[in-house]
Amino acid sequence: MTRLALSSVLALLAFFALPLASYANDTVSFKDPKGDDNGPGKYIYPTKGDYQKGDFDLTHVKITDKGSNVEFRITVRNRLRDVWNSRSWGGNGFSVQFAQVYIKTGKGGHSQALPGMNVQFAKGHRWNKVVLISPQGTTRLKSEINLKARKFKSDIVIPTSTSASGKTMIAIVPKSALGGFSTAWGFQVLLQSNEGYPTKTDLLTRPVNEYNGEHRFGGGNDGNCDPHVIDMLAGKGQGNDSEKAEQHKQLSSFSCDGNGKLATIHMVYAK
Repeated sequence: MTRLALSSVLALLAFFALPLASYANDTVSFKDPKGDDNGPGKYIYPTKGDYQKGDFDLTHVKITDKGSNVEFRITVRNRLRDVWNSRSWGGNGFSVQFAQVYIKTGKGGHSQALPGMNVQFAKGHRWNKVVLISPQGTTRLKSEINLKARKFKSDIVIPTSTSASGKTMIAIVPKSALGGFSTAWGFQVLLQSNEGYPTKTDLLTRPVNEYNGEHRFGGGNDGNCDPHVIDMLAGKGQGNDSEKAEQHKQLSSFSCDGNGKLATIHMVYAK
């Protein structure tokens, strides 16, 4: 083979290698211990059968670069159920869970989580983007964001598709909406309950009260000071029992004495 022919072949191989690099399927994967679906350690489920112990027990998170999209898979202990027939109101095939995936993509960011979560991120752990994985359809999500979270709007990402498969919520997000994708980013998944009739300030989140009821979690505070988070990632996201204690510690770091101190939480890193 002549030198000219060889250089042509090498150039052709390099050309075809370029698009393959963007489909490298880089994946970030986390585990979370079972049995910690109790927020800071004392939250208890609503009494109505629509909510079953384990529905909000986060067990696995998998985020994969799919080329032009990023796929989010959020898995819980129980099989997902559509007890409220979400399809009839433009929903996505499951009913009670609502996952918010906070991502630290770079410097700066927001310290407070979205309205209704009642948590803040520690210095150095502030979020730049958040992906909403909700039973609610796009129209309802956009309406709620405009009403209650306008200041975060440019950094809130609504998936192009959201679905349920077995125990897993699956969301597809354009990579461009995240500003790219990196396995070095920080991630945090806050699992809450979808609330179709939220307060005037909460973004589709269900409050935690002192006593539980048909559609209310108990074990918290009737004020607006405790975190409305049922489960989350903690530690290194490896599913160790020590991460239960770390979750409880972070979500207990709030005060209801009137000083406005919210629970302070951290990102989790795969690398």
